[in-house]
Amino acid sequence: MIIGLTGGIGSGKTTVAKLFETMGCLLYNSDEKAKDVYFDNAIRKQVIGLLGEEAYLDLNTLHKKYISERVFSSNELLQQLNAIIHPAVKRDFNNFTQQFTNKIIIKESAILFETGIYKDLDATILVTAPLNEKIERVMKRNSISHAEVEKRMRLQWPDEKKIPLANYVINNTTHEALIPQALAVLKKITDHA
Repeated sequence: MIIGLTGGIGSGKTTVAKLFETMGCLLYNSDEKAKDVYFDNAIRKQVIGLLGEEAYLDLNTLHKKYISERVFSSNELLQQLNAIIHPAVKRDFNNFTQQFTNKIIIKESAILFETGIYKDLDATILVTAPLNEKIERVMKRNSISHAEVEKRMRLQWPDEKKIPLANYVINNTTHEALIPQALAVLKKITDHA
């Protein structure tokens, strides 16, 4: 069974994904895998063709700041980069799932709904959080400005657009405990399996 897990930047989806992993689910982090894919020779050539040599600091290091500045300033450029990276991640994920046919696999992806990936999954979980909490988390984690966080958020769908597409919603606020919510969702998933 393959379950998609998503949430906007700063929602805490990675924290929730790790909870599911401790509960016995297998975790596939699409965003982390995407970072690895950049170093595949064929992908590297395409990225350099799109963004220039500056996209890499050296053979083993992405110039993340440069890439972020370029793609978060141009939705068209972001779409072109996604068209390079996403098919490679999809191939890797398909290989991963072939190894674990009797497990619950949590596929974590920041843009699960935006890309339509959710249509190929058995169910989806959306992690939400109040806007001000998300902004604070990202500013602290990434050491970027409020304006930069908002710029990145504008490239993702708001929670209000994602909620109708999600099978389950986990609210990651300072007022609600995550573990009971994750346990309840996992029980519903396993009951339907």
